[in-house]
Amino acid sequence: MLMKFLKYPFWILYRIWFYILVALPIIVLFPFLIVSIAKEQWYPFFFRLARIWSKIILIGMGCYWKITKNQKFEKGKSYMFIANHTSMIDIMLMLVTIKGNPFVFVGKKELAKIPLFGFFYKRTCILVDRSSAKSRQAVFLRAQRRLQTGVSICIFPEGLVPEEHINLAEFKDGAFRLAINHKIPIVPITFYDNKKRFSYIFFSGGPGPLRVKIHEFLETSNLKTENTKELNNKAREIILRELQS
Repeated sequence: MLMKFLKYPFWILYRIWFYILVALPIIVLFPFLIVSIAKEQWYPFFFRLARIWSKIILIGMGCYWKITKNQKFEKGKSYMFIANHTSMIDIMLMLVTIKGNPFVFVGKKELAKIPLFGFFYKRTCILVDRSSAKSRQAVFLRAQRRLQTGVSICIFPEGLVPEEHINLAEFKDGAFRLAINHKIPIVPITFYDNKKRFSYIFFSGGPGPLRVKIHEFLETSNLKTENTKELNNKAREIILRELQS
């Protein structure tokens, strides 16, 4: 009990340090970031800067990543990246995990309200208001335009971070419908340790390993829209099985 009580000051400082690490590189890199978002075709440059930002945050928090790949990416090819969603560092770890295939996030519009981070988030990501059917439909058009520029898409298909006791929530169909419509492979990715390192519970977390597994890709070239739920279930089962192993 005493040991847990003594951890509270560490947890408070750890949270404060996280937000400093989020903001500081953005301030330092601000001129380069502004240039990188000036034109859509310059997005790969922004992506490289975002990966630097992510590494600074994770290393600064005392975390190190170990990535296992069951299949390699083809450079220049578009993919649909999906992963379980448990933590605020999921974004950073996804950016670190994927190297040679720039992607854009499809994410909730609420994150655009975060000072400084939100400025770049809303200019580089595809924002969705999950309470609006019109907004969800617009995602498909914006994603199509971004795919045509040669980038990939990343979606956390649970939609929201599930409650702490839930290992993996049900997946929404959007990512899978998009992948089928555009004939791009689904890449299931498992994040094992993010909840342990930095969950949404304030008094928790700490330095340590961040293990990642990139599973074999799920091809969509021969699938139709009516196969969406089947693909959804297959991808979720892959990640759930890994989390339970």
